[in-house]
Amino acid sequence: MKAIYARVSTEESAQKGYSIAHQIEEAKKKAKTDDVMIYTDEGFSGEFLERPGLERLRNDIRNGIIDTVIVYDPDRLARNLMHQLLLDDEFRKYNVELLFVNGEYANTPEGKLFFSMRGAISEFEKAKIRERTMAGRKRKAKEGKVVKNDKIYGYDYDKKTGQLIVNESEAEIVRFIFDSFTQGRFKGINGIALHLTERNIPTKMGKSVWHRQVVRQILMNETYMGKKPQNKWNTEGMLANKYRNEKVPMRLRNKDEWIYVDVPAIVSEEQFQQAQMLLEQARRRYTKTPKRQYLLSGLLRCAQCGNTMTGRYAKNWGKYFREYTDVKNTAGAKNPGCGMTIRADEIEHEVWIYLLDLFNHPERIREFQPVADVEHSYETKELARIEKEIDRTRKGRKRLLSLVTMSDDDELDLEEVKEEIRNLQQREKELIEQYNQLEQQLKEMQENKPNEHILQAAIDFFLNHKEELDFEIKQTLIRKVVKEIRVIDKENIEIHLF
Repeated sequence: MKAIYARVSTEESAQKGYSIAHQIEEAKKKAKTDDVMIYTDEGFSGEFLERPGLERLRNDIRNGIIDTVIVYDPDRLARNLMHQLLLDDEFRKYNVELLFVNGEYANTPEGKLFFSMRGAISEFEKAKIRERTMAGRKRKAKEGKVVKNDKIYGYDYDKKTGQLIVNESEAEIVRFIFDSFTQGRFKGINGIALHLTERNIPTKMGKSVWHRQVVRQILMNETYMGKKPQNKWNTEGMLANKYRNEKVPMRLRNKDEWIYVDVPAIVSEEQFQQAQMLLEQARRRYTKTPKRQYLLSGLLRCAQCGNTMTGRYAKNWGKYFREYTDVKNTAGAKNPGCGMTIRADEIEHEVWIYLLDLFNHPERIREFQPVADVEHSYETKELARIEKEIDRTRKGRKRLLSLVTMSDDDELDLEEVKEEIRNLQQREKELIEQYNQLEQQLKEMQENKPNEHILQAAIDFFLNHKEELDFEIKQTLIRKVVKEIRVIDKENIEIHLF
């Protein structure tokens, strides 16, 4: 039985006139009969073999139903040269003849050369199309245009001008989300999402339910402060994810490859950066409600080992009391802690008195940020440790390279040595990233100055709630102004403000 296979992607159908009907008509002329089985794939890329029509054809060939396959052109069968040769080899194993309308193919050196050349040209065309598309997008981005509609909440997309236009009704909700998060109106991101759902505010896609991840994505989107990043994600290979079982993931490009385009801002850069600082700490600030109340939950960090400090109920000489500790008993904890503990009532009282003085004397805001003890900080100690680790990793890699270069031992497993070298390279890269992050944190500690805008907002909140200072109000006030509290020892702490 003769079979006809026809394929066309949406773009090719529009650009080249490769319609399914045209291919079948020409293939029937080649077959010189209408008594054929037809297999088609419409809207499927020829770059991948996972196509329903092609899979049915291959299955029928294995079952002995087909003896001849007619295809309009080699690149209709597959774009990739290796895929073309693979299919041809598979068909020949079942004594199936493969014919093309455009160009004869036979099991001869000349035929194979022709087939290989056609396949190579198809691959070249595909690569050039991809290259031109990417170059065109980059050019538009560098010209200040938004190259595609990402459907960002708060904006509409003008395709003709390639610009984002503020959607005022949605922008109002974006401002509400940022204001609510930075001012602590609700309990974390989840509280904001629940409020928007209860108010029946539709999402960008018209959904009635707001998920916390949607709110988080809005808070993290740089576009809202007037800078839209483009060329941010590498999506190569994802086009065919709908055809394959193992999906190709979207990969984040290096930041120096991003292209920023100016767009209308919805929130200020100052408020956006404040939201980012709060997001970094949100995970430990808004943990599950404990049985006992800890005013500084999620804010304390041991200056000696770097661990966060959590509240616990302890017993000493027959008496129970609340305390904060850096000890981590959970399995797999990166750092078990150095054993630093501090009485909860004492440190909570000290911090609250400190902030009361700040709230009652706003004219002295600039005096309230202590100078961090950078020289003896955990970050400084950790930088020294990482520096030594980087040096050991580099020396280890050099020794292995020398071993590969100088060894005459045939028993040496070169692949194993190369794999170890790659592991050391990856380890060195991770250590350098850690080093750079800690170095940046140290710099911020040295340059850290209180944000007068944030402090003034907290002072206004304090004055409005001065007569109702219950636990929740006090905790909200502290979280508005305190970035982190570092416990140096039982007698000394550093309070770092936003």
